[in-house]
Amino acid sequence: MEALTVFAEWFIGLFNEGGKTFVGFLTGIVPTLVALMTAVYAIKNMIGEERVNKFAQRIGGNIILRYTLLPIMAVFFLTNPMAYTFGTFLPERYKPAFYDAAVSFVHPILGLFPHANPAELFVYMGIANGIQEAGFSLGALAIRYFIVGVVVIFIRGLVTERITVWMMNREGVELEGF
Repeated sequence: MEALTVFAEWFIGLFNEGGKTFVGFLTGIVPTLVALMTAVYAIKNMIGEERVNKFAQRIGGNIILRYTLLPIMAVFFLTNPMAYTFGTFLPERYKPAFYDAAVSFVHPILGLFPHANPAELFVYMGIANGIQEAGFSLGALAIRYFIVGVVVIFIRGLVTERITVWMMNREGVELEGF
């Protein structure tokens, strides 16, 4: 009987701790996310959706910007999962590589811009809590995470583009502009 009581207390305690974490989010990160999302959407509306679209088409022609700046803009402005729609500005042959770059960037952006993927914020916060407990700066972590993310998405974009070209050639798909 005592073991059952201990289990029941542990079980309800688990949900009590979850409730405390939830309340912490409501008084901490949620207002920040709402403010950030409001600011990002306001900026996008001030610039104009058509201008953002034209800019995205232009930079999609540059191999470096296609797998760095374009995914960064997509994740920042449209957030996850809408960021992948920026691939519509690219020719078909670049879409798999863009998607790979964009999907690989939804975590590295979190430290600086948590609005970009709030559903996965717990991953970053888990790492961040450990870094803070060790006495290190969260800002430095966020910047390093972002920079490494940009390098990784560029490499992934290039590799996926090359794999796509290889597979399209193997299947006899016509590649205009390659």
